[in-house]
Amino acid sequence: MAKKNKKITLLRGEKMMYVLLIFAIVLFPIVTVFSKALLSEANISLEQMKSKIAVQEGINESLSMQVDELASLDKIQEVAREKGMSYNNNNIKNIDE
Repeated sequence: MAKKNKKITLLRGEKMMYVLLIFAIVLFPIVTVFSKALLSEANISLEQMKSKIAVQEGINESLSMQVDELASLDKIQEVAREKGMSYNNNNIKNIDE
């Protein structure tokens, strides 16, 4: 008795599922690598921004110290003497809030 070879036929929906499955299997690693590259780029950008912020905070602190130094009473009196003015405590009025 001769055996007949049966040809397996796939339905249209099955073919579509296999195509989508293969597409997903190929696309998943590509998307994963791409998203990790974007995340890495974002982390590098974040670290650069943190570095810039730290530098700017140092500059701001230095400038704040300079302002405090220039606003001291000794410095004000020194500048007043250089400009030919004198410090007279009787002319100073305190305003209470």
